Amino acid sequence: MRPYEPTDGLMRPNTSVGIVGYGAYVPRYRITAAEISRMWTGGKGGVPIKEKAVNGLDEDVVTMSIEASRNALKRAQIDPRDIRAVWVGSESHPYAVKPTSTMVAEAIGAVPNTQAADWEFACKAGTEAMQASIGFVGSGMAKYALSVGMDTAQGRPGDALEYTAAAGGAAILIGRGEEAAVLIHSSYSFVTDTPDFWRRAHADYPSHGDRFTGEPAYFKHIIGAAEALMEGMGRTAADYRWAVFHQPNAKFPERVAQQLGFTAEQYEPGLLSPRIGNTYSGASMIGLTALLDVAQPGDRILMVSYGSGAGSDAFDLEVTERINDIRHLAPTTEAYISQRTEIDYATYARFRDKLKM
Repeated sequence: MRPYEPTDGLMRPNTSVGIVGYGAYVPRYRITAAEISRMWTGGKGGVPIKEKAVNGLDEDVVTMSIEASRNALKRAQIDPRDIRAVWVGSESHPYAVKPTSTMVAEAIGAVPNTQAADWEFACKAGTEAMQASIGFVGSGMAKYALSVGMDTAQGRPGDALEYTAAAGGAAILIGRGEEAAVLIHSSYSFVTDTPDFWRRAHADYPSHGDRFTGEPAYFKHIIGAAEALMEGMGRTAADYRWAVFHQPNAKFPERVAQQLGFTAEQYEPGLLSPRIGNTYSGASMIGLTALLDVAQPGDRILMVSYGSGAGSDAFDLEVTERINDIRHLAPTTEAYISQRTEIDYATYARFRDKLKM
């Protein structure tokens, strides 16, 4: 066992760990940004994305997490009773007191011999659960650990956030390196107390600091995490075939990729926000699933999440030969995106319970 070496700040497991299964879920309902603009600005001005995904009346973080987790299990081809942790990260858990994770664990057949917990850290709740899963498996405490990042469409009516706050997410099943379709070489976290986005327990909708959410929030943390990880691993942008960043809109990930030295060909396949919006807790994770649907063995991937409050988690990943054996076993992320039913603002308001009586 390698002794703990804190000098570079990187989090490396003592044993080889990786992704043995992955799955995404995006609800079929879509509201276009033009429709939201028609309602609040008379169609004047630009819109930040094309459309966003909206969960239906019978969908919430629990149901969507179950679907994504089942897809991850289909690819992993394991007995769910071997999963020793089921962790769900979200900003929109359906209960304030009643864990989402236990319901997901029950539905996928992982109970009762498993640990379960709900995670919160704005949009990086899913990736912090991934880091805990790496530690759980890498230490030998668990054979498999499941991490989910999932959210419903939130946003105050008429607010800029309403254009981009969408529904959907992803599930990542962590296991031993010898079974992995994607090896996880290292991770790094970069956090500060930066209040760019918040929601009190009694509030229906989150608040945000407008332009403050870009600088010093999003860019400082993603670049800080990415640069520290690459420096610690002795890598540059040129060493990665793909990169995926948290996607609150279409412009932010493009700008951060350019600042870090990535080309459009390296990050474009993971750029989902123009088509489904920002899926919050699963934004970078669902971007990763889109990349894994097209990545080839030997490809290196840099993934960096962002959560308001604020912090970023960065991951150094490497695709293995097993990717070709598992990705066809469940629907691709693109398949979910292509299944769309467009709705108008009235239907959207009904689905998201925006009319308070």
